[in-house]
Amino acid sequence: MRCPPTYFVQRAALAACLILAGSASGHGFNPSLLQLTEFPGGKVAVLWKSAGSVDAKGLIPKLPAQCREISPRASIASGADQVERWMLDCGPQGLLGAQVAMDGFELIGEDALVRVTLIDGRTLSTVLRADSPSWTVPEPGSRVATLASYLALGIKHILLGYDHLLFVLGLILLVGLRRRLLVTITAFTVAHSITLSLATLNLVHLPARAAEAVIALSIVFLAVELARQREQVTWAWRHPWAVAFAFGLLHGFGFAGALAEIGLPQGEIPLALLGFNVGVEIGQLLFVAAAIGTLAFARRLRPQWPNWIRVAVVYSIGSLASWWCFERVAAFWT
Repeated sequence: MRCPPTYFVQRAALAACLILAGSASGHGFNPSLLQLTEFPGGKVAVLWKSAGSVDAKGLIPKLPAQCREISPRASIASGADQVERWMLDCGPQGLLGAQVAMDGFELIGEDALVRVTLIDGRTLSTVLRADSPSWTVPEPGSRVATLASYLALGIKHILLGYDHLLFVLGLILLVGLRRRLLVTITAFTVAHSITLSLATLNLVHLPARAAEAVIALSIVFLAVELARQREQVTWAWRHPWAVAFAFGLLHGFGFAGALAEIGLPQGEIPLALLGFNVGVEIGQLLFVAAAIGTLAFARRLRPQWPNWIRVAVVYSIGSLASWWCFERVAAFWT
């Protein structure tokens, strides 16, 4: 008796759970965070989260020269991250016009997010990286800098959000290089833009862990559909745009969760949200263009590839997504 392709997808998924001993992760975007909060009298509370540097060298924040430490540092480990808190005295000038910098970019490839909450209630954010390791806390009115920072964050998040990219790849494989691919990708874009905006503005809510698990499940769904025989035309094959839109709504919650961790500048929330959303779309378009170009080149190189190659790709997608799903559901009990 011949087993259906979905049977093998399920078996491959179970095998992946035994083989991939927790090394895969759907989200690679986890920047270090330096948060400075002003209080009356020139006092500043510091929170420094050094991503992934508990047992290895990481970034070292360089705080404003006029600031001096006035309390011992309290340090705790949170997973792979190290979190420190302490207090500074930055004098009557406070943080306006002060320079914040970061050392160690040559040791690790990750960026660092800097978030400053001033005494007047304004929140300013920027991203430090190897080519721009320092930042001067600006006077009010730097809207262009805010837009540029969140645009870059959006691009990086989608390009390191491997689960989102794997779902988009599944859509491309489902639709093929046809005219309706544009409709399908547009439906996905519109959907996750809707929930990203609504969730960021606290109009709708879905727990982050639940969203992460369902995002992984959406990739498993696509893998099962891709594993079907071509003659088994299902609703998903007939209406891929509807599948893209429905699951896109859930992916939007994932983007919103990442943006919530980064934080939004008070008074410039719409601008920062716009920058992040546009950045996500730019990154997604870059990935789609690269995927389409690769598939078109492969077809030009060899019009008919062996079927086992397609099967191996589909089973790999299903296996990895299944592992993510099990891993994220298990996180509810840890």
